[in-house]
Amino acid sequence: MRYSQYFIPTVKETPADAEVVSHQLMLRAGMVRKVAAGIYSYLPLGLRSIRKVENIVREEMDRAGAIEILMPMVTPAELWQESGRWEQYGKELLRIKDRKDNGFCLGPTHEEVVTDIVRREVRSYRQMPLNLYQIQTKFRDEIRPRFGLMRGREFIMKDAYSFDADEKGADASYEKMYQAYRRIFERCGLKFRAVEADTGSIGGNWSHEFMVLAESGEDAIVSCNSCDYAANVEKAESRLVESPEHCEARPLEKVHTPARKSIQEVSDFLQIPAAATVKMLVVMADNKPIAVLLRGDHDLNEIKLKKVIGCAELEMATDEVIAKATNAPVGFLGPIGQKIRTIADMTVKGMKNFVCGANEIDFHLKNVNHDRDFSVAEYADIRNVTHGDPCPRCSGGILEMWRGIEVGHVFKLGMKYSKALNATFLDPDGKEQIVFMGCYGIGIGRTVASCIEQNHDQNGIIFPIPIAPFQCIISALNPKDDAVRGAAEDIYAKLLHLGVEVLYDDRDERPGVKFKDADLIGIPLRIVVGAKNLVEGKVELKERRSGDMELLSIEEAVSRVDSIVHEALAL
Repeated sequence: MRYSQYFIPTVKETPADAEVVSHQLMLRAGMVRKVAAGIYSYLPLGLRSIRKVENIVREEMDRAGAIEILMPMVTPAELWQESGRWEQYGKELLRIKDRKDNGFCLGPTHEEVVTDIVRREVRSYRQMPLNLYQIQTKFRDEIRPRFGLMRGREFIMKDAYSFDADEKGADASYEKMYQAYRRIFERCGLKFRAVEADTGSIGGNWSHEFMVLAESGEDAIVSCNSCDYAANVEKAESRLVESPEHCEARPLEKVHTPARKSIQEVSDFLQIPAAATVKMLVVMADNKPIAVLLRGDHDLNEIKLKKVIGCAELEMATDEVIAKATNAPVGFLGPIGQKIRTIADMTVKGMKNFVCGANEIDFHLKNVNHDRDFSVAEYADIRNVTHGDPCPRCSGGILEMWRGIEVGHVFKLGMKYSKALNATFLDPDGKEQIVFMGCYGIGIGRTVASCIEQNHDQNGIIFPIPIAPFQCIISALNPKDDAVRGAAEDIYAKLLHLGVEVLYDDRDERPGVKFKDADLIGIPLRIVVGAKNLVEGKVELKERRSGDMELLSIEEAVSRVDSIVHEALAL
């Protein structure tokens, strides 16, 4: 492809409404253009990278035994009402009506539609296992669409759904998809972690997220430095460390802590670590107040707490609600004498002689102990893990914190949708059974955006070869020079013959403009053809990521590019 004949509308200035690096660079590099909030057009460079990811996904899904189909973006309300998600999904589900006043929605996911297909067509255990997938445009009416393709309303997604006759088969299907996802993101050239995760609005009983590691990632994840344990912070656990048994309970002591409300203020004033304090929070669970006890240096994990309580809505209580429910001032709450339902984190259970609020303004209590001073009926893991916590899976490892961007998610659904939509089959004994399901999603555009978040510098994008829009760019300096143009055309033809995807910058522009554009759009390899080096029969080969440059003959440069590209694609 010749640059002069292609459509690459690059811009120098960073758009004002672009907050994250991938959004900024995709706009500047002419990969996408905004149509409306969270809705984008994919321009040629962006679409080429999108298609690269799609092709890798298709190859690995097909290799894993999945079969491609295509389901409608517009789906009838009746299916969503059968599953119970028509109301449950919330305002993110864009509901519409046709001219006959029939209800429909723009599908953010397709569990209902694919389950309907299977319940109509699959009658026997002999027709399973079955895995159906599609690459389709989805729509989710995000309340605050932002970050370009990272959190858009309209997005391209690969979603797959497995159907099995029993749980053992469902586990095998899940493992196949898990391994396929690892190969997909490895082939895309991404650094990632597969982490245990919460199932969210999809439901089910087990899931893994595939997270691209990036400092700008909106999700916190943890991984063990010794074993392969990794989890989203919403799901992550740690091994409980017991307090020393020989520690004796000291006498309870009331201390004056004037205007010291926060954990940091109290611990500084009393000259103790925050880990020696207990804080009491009050939440509203389905409009009912519940007290929560946490170690002072720990943070509440609301997703874990919601599961423990079994509530649909959870939010922090207002000061007025707290005062009414506890009869105590905010900032000085403590568990002693409280009658409100209380749930304590497991780490609190092992604490001795700790400090907590005295339920009286400007006072705290020292040397508080369980059973002697108060009792809690409910203990659970309801906190976020922290860096340095002991690993829950191995004896010697500690947890490390990372930032990540979710690009894929695999779920064990069990019978959540098949039961609701009555998707059944006949087993070998002729008895009717419910199908076991799994679902597996990959954000295609989000994968490209997260790649840019992980691979960029001050000059622009640094694409890995497998998903770069072009693998090599030829920069002809002064293409009006016959020797320069002739050498560039020769290299261009040779690389095309070898199957290398080449962008030939034949524009009549200054070298600085060509170099800046090449760096901005992130093409991994660049061959510079200039009159000065051609006198010696040489051209310059530069690697975008390392910045390494070599002066090579035309044949050597062509051979080197071919070798680098095919090695990168050989995974």
